[in-house]
Amino acid sequence: MGPIVLLVLGISCLLLFSIWRENFGRRKLPPGPTPFPIIGNILQLDIKDITKSLINFSKVYGPVFTLYFGMKPTVVLYGYEAVKEALTDHGEEFSGRGKVPVVDKVNKGLGIVFSNGHRWKEMRRFALMTLRNFGMGKRSIEERVQEEARCLVEELRKTNGSPCDPTFILGCAPCNVICSIVFQNRFDYKDQNLLNLMEKLEEGAKIVSSPWMQIYNLFPCLIHYVPGSHKTIAINSEYVNSYILKKVKEHEESLDVNNPRDFIDCFLIKMKQEQENHKEPLEFTKENLTVVTSDLFGAGTETTSTTLRYGLLLLMKYPHVTAKVKEEIDHVIGRHRSPCMQDRSQMPYTDAVIHEIQRYIDLLPMNLPHAVTRDIKFRGYLIPKGTTILTSLTSVLHDHKEFPNPEMFDPGHFLDKSGNFKKSDYFMPFSSGKRTCVGEGLARMELFLFLTTILQNFNLKALMDPQDLDTRPVVNGIVSVPPSYQLCFLPV
Repeated sequence: MGPIVLLVLGISCLLLFSIWRENFGRRKLPPGPTPFPIIGNILQLDIKDITKSLINFSKVYGPVFTLYFGMKPTVVLYGYEAVKEALTDHGEEFSGRGKVPVVDKVNKGLGIVFSNGHRWKEMRRFALMTLRNFGMGKRSIEERVQEEARCLVEELRKTNGSPCDPTFILGCAPCNVICSIVFQNRFDYKDQNLLNLMEKLEEGAKIVSSPWMQIYNLFPCLIHYVPGSHKTIAINSEYVNSYILKKVKEHEESLDVNNPRDFIDCFLIKMKQEQENHKEPLEFTKENLTVVTSDLFGAGTETTSTTLRYGLLLLMKYPHVTAKVKEEIDHVIGRHRSPCMQDRSQMPYTDAVIHEIQRYIDLLPMNLPHAVTRDIKFRGYLIPKGTTILTSLTSVLHDHKEFPNPEMFDPGHFLDKSGNFKKSDYFMPFSSGKRTCVGEGLARMELFLFLTTILQNFNLKALMDPQDLDTRPVVNGIVSVPPSYQLCFLPV
């Protein structure tokens, strides 16, 4: 028997064994469409809009079902009850981070967003504590956001009411807040370092949400050697990391352990303490600092700037909503002082509008993937440790019972009959449970202060009839990306 025949027989046996093993394991998992060998259910999915496919599968298989992305099973949770039961009621068991090969290739399991186990808990605890007890310098985080809101207004004034694409300016504002927290100082909007960082972050967000990335994540070992945009992700990441390392070196040379200036200083101090105590494993390392800082940049810039950009588009499309917000701003804040977070409690309509923007745009339709940290019996099914879990945030944010006409933009979804702000357990744009976004508090603050400051100082003018504005996302992958548009900021 020749070597080629033996090779073919060997591959065939491996393939058959793999199919048998998958079929055996599938018996205990939730039901789902029958996968094809090797490629799984990829041909049954619309990779340009996976959310739409999940809606259709849920109608057939219910709120818990299994899909195969390649040869690995992924359990999908659809609807508020299933998502809440997993992320809140069984928070510890569902607190793992699922694999995202294109990111794992770059982050190598470091940082906050895509790390797991002890490392994730340590990094998350430290980041939350540092952001919450922000005692660096003399200014609180709110003061930093207010300062950036004023800078944002000055930058918008420079447009002189001419048509402009707000993408870059709205990206700079939250990026500068992160820079202030991490590096101590903000950048001028024309600074080349800021321009470069913004370019890399924006390009990365578009690539990660593209259909090509869905295919790459199915077969990373094969596609890794093929030319494509996945190579750009690695190049951009290397650029951002190099810049961060340069800043870390500058901080090391001027570090005063008794007077931390920013997040990097706090991390370096913690790193020294861990080394002195000979603590194992050493989680506070330069490599981890680099990725944690990169996580803060990516999560803290793109998500907030995209929400702001989408928010202005919706405010232009619904001028009656904008008029009510401006009326509330005039009544509570006036024209002669900056908005502050204390104002929010007296501005129920504005608060409802911001919540409705986040609900309507459904920024992370499928959430970031989770994974179960141990074998768990869930709703009668046995889900093995390490299985990837997709939680459909669309199914929660667009629930018909909680939000009548969920496809409509309506601030009334968050107002009671008396016009008071109404909380909802279904409001999960930042996810829920132990993996809730670390920067949720900062993002909420930025959205309120940036939007109210913009509307306090400008009228928004669309370049077409507001009714003709298209608010449908142009990409609906990991992130919902709004269509490009221009508007005029007319000083009040």
